[in-house]
Amino acid sequence: MAYLRPLLQPLLTLFLSFSLSDGYFTGNSSDLRRLSATDSLCAQIIEPNGYSCTEHSVETKDGYILALQRVSSGSVDLRVQRGHPVLLQHGLFMGGDAWFLDSTEQSLGFILADQGFDVWVANVRGTRWSHGHVSLLETEKEFWEWSWQELALYDLAEMLHYIKTATGSKVYMVGHSQGTIMSLAAFTQPDIVEMVEAAALLCPISYLDHVTAPLVLRMVAMHLDQMVLALGLHQLNFRSDVLINLVESLCDGHVDCSDFLASITGPNCCYNKTRLNYFLEYEPHPSSVKNLRHLFQMIRKGTFSQYDYGILQNLLKYGQLKPPAFDLSNIPKSLPLWMGYGGTDELADLTDVQHTLDELPSKPELLYLENYGHIDFLLSVKANRDVYDHMIRNVAAFLIVISAGFTLGNWFLPKFNHSAVMEVEASHFDRGGKLG
Repeated sequence: MAYLRPLLQPLLTLFLSFSLSDGYFTGNSSDLRRLSATDSLCAQIIEPNGYSCTEHSVETKDGYILALQRVSSGSVDLRVQRGHPVLLQHGLFMGGDAWFLDSTEQSLGFILADQGFDVWVANVRGTRWSHGHVSLLETEKEFWEWSWQELALYDLAEMLHYIKTATGSKVYMVGHSQGTIMSLAAFTQPDIVEMVEAAALLCPISYLDHVTAPLVLRMVAMHLDQMVLALGLHQLNFRSDVLINLVESLCDGHVDCSDFLASITGPNCCYNKTRLNYFLEYEPHPSSVKNLRHLFQMIRKGTFSQYDYGILQNLLKYGQLKPPAFDLSNIPKSLPLWMGYGGTDELADLTDVQHTLDELPSKPELLYLENYGHIDFLLSVKANRDVYDHMIRNVAAFLIVISAGFTLGNWFLPKFNHSAVMEVEASHFDRGGKLG
């Protein structure tokens, strides 16, 4: 299995790594990690590409300090009213940089800024760009006592509140992968969803029981989450020899890891392989073992629920034997949703996507790309043409409806290129309520 090591090292690092903290903290608990101006996401990636960017900090109710970036095109006069606010929520083991790692013509963060949107970039707890905790060190077990449940109900909620307060407007959400899990869970909560104008979900996930990615299924079957806990880890680092060896053993004779990315996500048609080294400069970002366990619970149990602590702890924490479900029927029917998903995605499987659609009270606008996989929706060399153009046309149509003072169907996002907007509006009515 020695042949796997050079292959696993970069690809695990980019797409599956659960990195141990790289010395983000030094000293005692009062030493909050604060990135210098030159180390920030704005300075590292966004401003060098000619875009305006400011850094913001948000504190969650449980004490985590999150980073938000506010991005606009360098050609936009910020003295003039900004476009509508959009929050970009990254997926698992990534940070806000994920929206800017392709070319400026293909990265959604840059595209939205060029279209005049007021772009806000989320970074959940533990990621490189966020700032730690008010009292806990990243080397402490307690720092990692969270899953996507807290990311949805605490991190996302606080970021939405911050943006709504700063702009005076409800927020348009865009999420990818775990970012869609967070979004859908948050939208079931009345106090959170009231801050959201509409949402676009790339590779939407609320159920995971039909995942077919072979290496993921192998990890679940072998209880990888319990293995790493037995090793005393609460944050994972697959760049370490211990865990590289563990993954090699999972591949050996059981899973074909020669195409490692495909073994995790399914085939991807179009992601930009030429930028792999650039991606590796910024990826991965840490996540917690508890988060992994929560995701594995979804796969094993076929549920979209809060974290399962076991019968006794569930009784103490929730007052019931099983964890409460996130009920998708509680998402307001009036909330406009757009979803993009692919035929070769083995994480957001078509059966699970349909399960989500069946439980929603509304009928989202859908974009299905038969040859697209999980990573393609974020990093495809054709993402602008194949995905983002369609999404933004729906956004524009919804804005026209909102500006007219009434609601039609399920569309959404600022006021730009009025001739193009009118073309979309006309095609909308010509096609009886469906956008092409």
